[in-house]
Formats: sequence, structure tokens, C-alpha cells
Amino acid sequence: MSGGWKALAPLRDRTFRTIWLASLASNFGQLVLGVAAAWEMTRLGQSAEMIALVQTALMLPLMLVSVPAGAIADMFDRRKIALIGLCFASACACVLTLLSVAGLASPWTMLAFCFLIGCGVALYTPAWQASMVEHVPVRQMSAAVSLGAVSYNIARSFGPALGGLIVMTVGATAAFGLNALFYLPLIAAFLMWKRPHVPPRLPPERIDRAIISGLRYSLHSPPVRSVILRSLAFGLASGVVIALLPLVARDMLHGDASTYGLLLGAYGVGAVIGALTVSDLRERIRPEITVRVGIVVMGLMMLVIGTSHHLALTSLALVIIGACYLLVLALFNVSIQTSVPRWVVARSVALYYASASGGMAFGSWMWGAMAAGYGADSAMLAAGVMTLALPVLFLPLPLPETGIAAIDPAPVDGELQVGLAISGRSGPIVVEVDYRVDPADARAFYGKMVQIQTAKMRNGAFEWTIARDIGDPALWTERYHFPTWQDYLRHRDRLTTADRALQAEVDAFSSLKSDDRVRRRLERPMGSVRWRAETPDPGGDNVNVFGP
Repeated sequence: MSGGWKALAPLRDRTFRTIWLASLASNFGQLVLGVAAAWEMTRLGQSAEMIALVQTALMLPLMLVSVPAGAIADMFDRRKIALIGLCFASACACVLTLLSVAGLASPWTMLAFCFLIGCGVALYTPAWQASMVEHVPVRQMSAAVSLGAVSYNIARSFGPALGGLIVMTVGATAAFGLNALFYLPLIAAFLMWKRPHVPPRLPPERIDRAIISGLRYSLHSPPVRSVILRSLAFGLASGVVIALLPLVARDMLHGDASTYGLLLGAYGVGAVIGALTVSDLRERIRPEITVRVGIVVMGLMMLVIGTSHHLALTSLALVIIGACYLLVLALFNVSIQTSVPRWVVARSVALYYASASGGMAFGSWMWGAMAAGYGADSAMLAAGVMTLALPVLFLPLPLPETGIAAIDPAPVDGELQVGLAISGRSGPIVVEVDYRVDPADARAFYGKMVQIQTAKMRNGAFEWTIARDIGDPALWTERYHFPTWQDYLRHRDRLTTADRALQAEVDAFSSLKSDDRVRRRLERPMGSVRWRAETPDPGGDNVNVFGP
């Protein structure tokens, strides 16, 4: 199958195709909103910093809302969460339109509603991104992620130019109304999606614990940590392009709203080209090499824009930047989705979006402030130099190359022998595991146990330790905690095939093989004894304490 057909393969799924087509309209409306707000700021004579804040207002919610949104998407029905986010964004867009009709849409009002609409989109995005695997095979994930970007950038190719035309002919109010209207097809597409209900084995986590679980997984997962840090730095540098394009159009090219729309269209065309090549490039070239080359080329094109006063040359540079930008972010996204297990995928994607959009939001403000003091050309040149330095800064943070099979859920072990009348809220739980290891293998065993520590802690364990018996040097004891019995059951459910394989490597060092070497204990020395087993638990958790 040729690269072009591979890129379109996910569209064979009817639901994915319907949502993808509907997303074209919503993306068009979102871009028209950004164009209208940014150019209205320009028309009102606002400063470069205020104009750049439009991009900040649209992107900042992805940093602030994405993490709790990802936790909610992992806890509840992702279809319903996506619908709630879209309906909220549409409602806010309607209110902004009414305020504009009434003449009450001041610059700060526009920024506030751009932020609120962005919050709705931020609630929708992790839920949909984490749902893609329900529609397409895992081997097509890179194509599915890229098609999502294609949808956005097809809209970007034509939407901004038409958006600029709408603003020039009928005003910003009509553009705000169009944004509200264009969410409706996507809402209808999600209403038509008949997502099968799969009852969870365990009750959902509390939102605070779900967020903490996602953060701890990312903290103890080198692949996720690497992508998050890289996307943050990349967003910080690349935020200059969209944020300062109105100033490039007005001050460097001496154009109007239509010029701004054409520049955004050139950027969008490049992004579509980049999206259609992601799957093929990922198979032919290591993603790390593609990312480094894309960032260097993007930095060079920023330098071109910072020195150009010709529409054709600036547009060509934006086409190349658009292609490189899409390639880099799509590869970051695919790296996240193919290196984390499904139980935490929405939270990991949300953290990725939060880091990338947070970098862009802060970068937009930073470059806008620089442009206000030194001009758009100086800010663009400075951002280009920073972008060229990123590949060197990224050397200690390679992209993950985890195999898909390694993140598949592992079969849960057999029934647990439970003699106490405990419930899901009972705790803390302490787990101890004994190993008898030949002293000659102690160093190799300890190295594997360090890896076990990372795996256990990213799956929910706390206070992990490994101890060696002073009197019997062959005896080692692993010890770790869980806040509640339910947290321990979640830990068992979260283990992947890679975790099981690592545990098997550790167990191969030990001569102890029986289940007696594992001890699970309720650590609550005072006020925890139930004198009658029939006493109900006040929390009311109905958790199967005997495992699967």
C-alpha cells in the first residue's frame, strides 16, 4: 500500500470517517474565531502583546484543563465527555456572538470567551484522542493521529482566508456566529456514535486520585517524560509563528486581513502535506531523525520570515514551517499513544497537549512582548535561533520506541486469599515479596530491581524499598504501599506484558518460587479492627476483594 493510501486507511471505519468529516466544520469555525478575534484586535489598534494574547487565550485551556479532562476521560464514557466539551464550546460561542451583536465585545471580553471556548475544546480533545484506538487498528494509529491534524489543517488552508474575507465584508460578529454554528455537525456525529458499554471491573477513581495517578505514571515513565519536556520546549519556540502572523501581515508585508488569511492558508497547506507523509516517513525513517530535521528546517524558515518583506517568499516559508510543525507534533502524539497502556492513555495525551499548548501559550505572550518592544522581525529571528538550538537540547531525551505489544494488558493473576473482612476503602496495604538470590548475582539482581521500582511506582505503588538481610545475604525483601485495597486491585489490573516480562526476569534470579514469599498486609494498628465481620463499611464500596 502506497504512503498516500496508508494515510487514508482509518477513514474506512464509518464512525471515524463521520467524526473526521464533521471535525472539518468545527475546525473551520475555530480558526475563523481566531482570525476574527486577532484581526479585530488589530483593527482596534491594540498592542502587539494584546494581539498575541488571542493565541494564548485559545491555547492556555489546553494546558490548564487537559489534565483533569484526561482523567475524566479515563474514568467515564469518553463519548459523553467529548459531547459535554463540544456543547460547552458551542454555548460560549453563542454568548460571544450575542455580546458582539449588542456591542459589548471589548478586547478583554473577546479574550475571555476565546479562553472559555478553548476550555470546551480542551475537555473534548483527550476524550476523542483516546477513543481513536476503538475505531482503527493500533498499526494505523499514526495515520489516524495524522488525519486528525489533516482535518485541522485543511480548515486552516482555506478557513483563515475566508475568515479574513468574512471579517472584511460582514464583520467579526458574523465570524463569531459562524464559529458557534460549525460545532453542530460534530455534536451530531458524536450523538450518532453507538459506543458499546463495557462495565469496568472496579469503581472509577476519584478525580483527584485519577489526576495524581496520571501524573505519577508520567513522572515514572521515561518515554512520556521525554515527550512532555520536548513538546513544552517546542511549543515555546514555535508559538511565535501563529501569534505574530497578524503583525507580519500588517507591519512587514503591509497587508490587510486578506493577507493574514493567505499566510495562514499557506501554513495550513504545508501542514496538510506534512500530515499525509507522517505514516510513510515513520516507517522509512526513525522518528527521532525526522523530528530533528523538521525542527532545524523550521528554525531556518523562521529566520527567512524574520527578514522577508515579500508575500511570496514568506508564504513559501510558511508552507515549509507548516509541514515541519505537523510532522513533529504528530510524531510526538503517536509516540505517546503507542508507549502507554490504555488505562492511562487519555491522561498521557492530555499531559502532552498541556505541555505543548502551555509552551505555545507562554511563547505567544513572550514573543508578543518582544515584538511590542523590538518589532515582529526581531521576535521571529530570536525564535528561529531558539528553534535551531532545540535538537541539541533534546539529545538526552530520545523519543520512545516501545513496541505496541509491550503495553498490552497482562492477564491478572489468580484469586487472592483474603481472610479479613476488608472493603475497597480499607488500607493502607503493605506488600512484601521475598527473593533468595545467589550473592554472585546480587549486582545484576539489584539492577533489575531498580527497573521494577519504576514499573511499580508508575502503576500506583508508594514508598517502594528493597532490603537485604544482614544475617542471610542471599535473602532480599521488596516492600511497597498502597493507600487502599482498591488501589492495590487497580495496580494488579494495570500491569502490562512488559511489566510481567520484567518481573519474570527478576524472579529468574530467585530460588523462592511459591506464593508464600508474597505477603499482603493491612497496616492500621489502631482503630481498624472490625469486631464483627458483618459490620458494613461506611464507604459502601462493592469491590471484589478476591481478584478476578
